[in-house]
Amino acid sequence: MFRMSSVSRSALFGITVLTIGLGLVPAVVLVSTVGVSGFVRAWHSSYQLSSALETTLLSGIIALAIIVLLGGPTVWYLARQAPPRLVTWALGLILVPLFMPPLVLGLVLAYVLGPDTAVGTILSAWGVSPTNSWFSLVVAQVYEALPYFLITAWAGLSTLSTRVEESALSLNRRPREVFWYVTVPLAAPSLIAATAMAWSRVVGAFGAVVILAYHPTGLPVAIWIGLQELGLAQALPLALWLLIVGLPIPLGFAWRGERHVALRR
Repeated sequence: MFRMSSVSRSALFGITVLTIGLGLVPAVVLVSTVGVSGFVRAWHSSYQLSSALETTLLSGIIALAIIVLLGGPTVWYLARQAPPRLVTWALGLILVPLFMPPLVLGLVLAYVLGPDTAVGTILSAWGVSPTNSWFSLVVAQVYEALPYFLITAWAGLSTLSTRVEESALSLNRRPREVFWYVTVPLAAPSLIAATAMAWSRVVGAFGAVVILAYHPTGLPVAIWIGLQELGLAQALPLALWLLIVGLPIPLGFAWRGERHVALRR
């Protein structure tokens, strides 16, 4: 094990504390500024909070389900079945929407799904509004969050050894049994982390959402409206509500993931 001097360890500890502290500053300031009274008062005084909260939760659950259903098989294939060259190209393509600014992503989606486009015309013929609808809101959320799920889940799955799975197969276990009883438990921490990351991105999606689906109004857009109309006094309590909505699932998943890892040790 690499040994460090006490001075070096103290310096690293100080940098770590500073880094974590800087990361917590926005949340601490938000909670201390709004307080419990402001948090509760926002529910009664803000005419759009309950509707925005319902919109964010419902659309977020739908978007997260789509992300997991699409992303789970994709990362498993890339980590276990795909040729290395295909994996390299696939990861490069996944990074394109990840690095694309959400505002630019929203502009492109609006251009593709606009009512005057071929896709928009087809959707309208099917009775689906291509913009300012639940459909467009979920689409924007999925596009903003899916790359984060894919990268996070693949990073974990790609580092898992295949020896346990190969041993199970050598014992005449069916591939389906190996997948459900060996692969999935081993991949659980990575999938949990990816799902938590995706949820945070889904409920906080704004750049693409504000362009493609200003209505129905979710919490991020409601915060923007409150800031424009009444300033920070109206926006900060809504922001705390968004923080409360976004944190429990990631924190719960993180706890379960750490517990899962601890049980395996």
